[in-house]
Amino acid sequence: MVGGVCSVIIVGLTGLVLGLIFNHFLPLLLKLGVAPKGTFGWPLLGETLSFLKPHSSNSLGSFLQDHCSRYGKVFKSHLFFSPTIVSCDQELNYFILQNEDKLFQCSYPKPIHGVLGDSSMLVVVGDTHRRLRNLALTLVSTTKSNPSYLNDIERTITRTLDSWQDNQQIIFCEEARKFSFHVIVKQVLGLTPDDPQTAKILEDFLTFMKGLISIPLYIPGTAYARAVKARTRIASTVKAIVDERIGNGEVSNKQGDFLQLLLSANTLSDNEKLSFVLDSLLGGYETTSLLMAMAVQFLGQSPAAMAQLKTEHENIRRDKGEGEHLNWEDYKKMEFTQNVINEALRCGNVVKFVHRKAIKDVRFKEYSIPSGWKVLPVFSAVHLDPSLHGNALQFHPWRWEGVQTHSQTSKKFTPFGGGPRFCPGSELAKVEIAFFLHHLVLRYRWRPEGVDQAMAYPYVEFQRGLPLRLYQIS
Repeated sequence: MVGGVCSVIIVGLTGLVLGLIFNHFLPLLLKLGVAPKGTFGWPLLGETLSFLKPHSSNSLGSFLQDHCSRYGKVFKSHLFFSPTIVSCDQELNYFILQNEDKLFQCSYPKPIHGVLGDSSMLVVVGDTHRRLRNLALTLVSTTKSNPSYLNDIERTITRTLDSWQDNQQIIFCEEARKFSFHVIVKQVLGLTPDDPQTAKILEDFLTFMKGLISIPLYIPGTAYARAVKARTRIASTVKAIVDERIGNGEVSNKQGDFLQLLLSANTLSDNEKLSFVLDSLLGGYETTSLLMAMAVQFLGQSPAAMAQLKTEHENIRRDKGEGEHLNWEDYKKMEFTQNVINEALRCGNVVKFVHRKAIKDVRFKEYSIPSGWKVLPVFSAVHLDPSLHGNALQFHPWRWEGVQTHSQTSKKFTPFGGGPRFCPGSELAKVEIAFFLHHLVLRYRWRPEGVDQAMAYPYVEFQRGLPLRLYQIS
C-alpha cells in the first residue's frame, strides 16, 4: 500500500517536472513567425530570478538594461514558469492594454490568487471584472467630491500631523501607511482610528501585505501561509462589521454610503462583495501611501519644487476662512501639486509592470506573439525612456505644465494602467495626497535622515522606511 502511494507520488512529480520542461523547450521548437529576439535562460526557472533582482525603482534594473541593449525594447524570455514576451515599447504596451479580453487577458501567477482570493477584481476577467469595475466607478463618482469624504481626509491629516509635534524624527512610510489606512477604512467600513476593529484589521493587513510579495510556499509559518490566514481573519472581521451595521439598520439609513451601495449591488455574490471590500482596502492603503512617500522624498531633494508647492498652498489657504475645510474646487486649483504627483509617479514607478497573456495568436508590427504566452508590459521602461521624457532620470515636475495627463489614452505615461483595467480609484488617491501635501508643507519642513532608496523587488519599498528629520513652521 505504502509502495503504491510512493509510486503515485513519484509519477506525479515526474510528470510535473517533465511538463514544466516541455513547457520551457516546446516554444523553441515551434515556428513563431518573426518572433522577438531573446533567450529562455535556465530550464524551469528561466530568467525569473534575474528579472526579479532588486534595483532602485527610478531605474530599469540590470536585467532590462541588458536585454533591451541586446535584443531591443521587445524581447522573449521565460518568466514565472511561462514563455513570455517582455515589452518596454510604448506602442506595444498601449496595444496590449487596449485589447483586454479581445487579444490579451489578465494573468497573474496562481499564488497571487491564493492570497487575494479568486473573486478579487485584480485577478478576475471577462464579465465578472466588468461588473466589479462598474461598481467601483459608481462608488468613486459618488465619493470623490463628497464634502464628508473630503472632510474626513482633512481630519485624518490633522490628527496625523498633530501626533508629530513632539517628534523630531519619524519613519515616514509607517506614518503614511497608517494615515492612508485610516482614510480608507473610514470610507469603506465607517471605522475611526480609535475603533478596536481598526487596529485589528491593520495588524492583519500588514501580515497580508508581507505574504502578498513573498515566496508562495503554503507551509505553516511562512509569510505566504500567514497571509492566507490573515485574509481569512480580515474577511471574518469585515463580515461581522457589515452584519452588525445591517442588524442596527445603520447601513440602510445612509444613502450613498459605501456599504449601502455595495450591499444593494444585486449583480454581485456575497463573496464578490467581500472581495471588493478587501480590494478597496488594498488599493487605498499600499499604493497610495507609497506614492505619498515618493512625493515627499523627491520634494526633499528639490528645493525649487518645494518652494513653488508651498507658495501654491499658501495662496489657497489665504482664500480660506479660519478652520475652513478644503473642497473639490480647491483641489482643482492645485495645478503644480498635480505636476509633483505625476512626476513622482513617473520617476518612482509604484507599479513596474502587469501580468497579461495572449488568448489568441497576435501579430503586432513585425512581432508574433503565440496564444498562451505570458506578456509583460513594463511601464517603468516607458516612464524612464529618454527618447520620450527629456532628462528622464531627473525629478522635474515642470515637464507636466500644460500637459493633459488624465486621459486614459496616454501612451508614454501609464502609472495607473490603461484600457478596461485603468485604476478606477486613481483620482481618489491624488485627492488624498494633494490634501496631505497641502497641510504638510504649511506645517513642517523636513530633510532625510541618512540615505534611503526606494527599491523594486519588483514591489516597491523604501529600504529604511524613509526616516525624516522634522522642523515645525511657526
